[in-house]
Amino acid sequence: MVILGIDPGLAIVGWGIVECRAGRFRPIAFGSVQTKAGLPVEERLLQIHEGLTKIIEKYKPEVMAVEELFWNSNITTGIVVAEARGVILLTAREHSLPIYEYTPMQVKSAVVGYGKAEKKQIITMVTALLGLKEPPKPDDTADALAIAICHGNSAPSALASYYNRPTAIGGISKKQ
Repeated sequence: MVILGIDPGLAIVGWGIVECRAGRFRPIAFGSVQTKAGLPVEERLLQIHEGLTKIIEKYKPEVMAVEELFWNSNITTGIVVAEARGVILLTAREHSLPIYEYTPMQVKSAVVGYGKAEKKQIITMVTALLGLKEPPKPDDTADALAIAICHGNSAPSALASYYNRPTAIGGISKKQ
């Protein structure tokens, strides 16, 4: 499975594409889409959309894993990050990518084994799990790779997917 992990933001959208096969991870590409402060928000949102579109069309991931928003006390920042996240989800939907969402605690648990791990621990584990020579920069990129790894560790197995697939019975979609 080829997974596009996304760490949403307005100034920096971290992204990372990893391949997960038999519980092993291989980095394919990673980086960030960055927008400049001072530009109108709608221009920055367009830049995020265009940047992610290029990434999706170039690497053709099978799924997108995105971090759920963490609300802090700054509601203004939260709103613009939510707008950016909406553009990210829309871009995935435009490319028919299934979208999976994970909380920061789920990501930390899946990557480090502890839901309250610190940023440094996440970066260290991402670097080790992907066999990178140096930690990915900026930190948003490391977070995006962690989100992709989280999905690879959390996604249902092929057998579970087989037994949970929807089937049509008498015109009604029903799980087996």
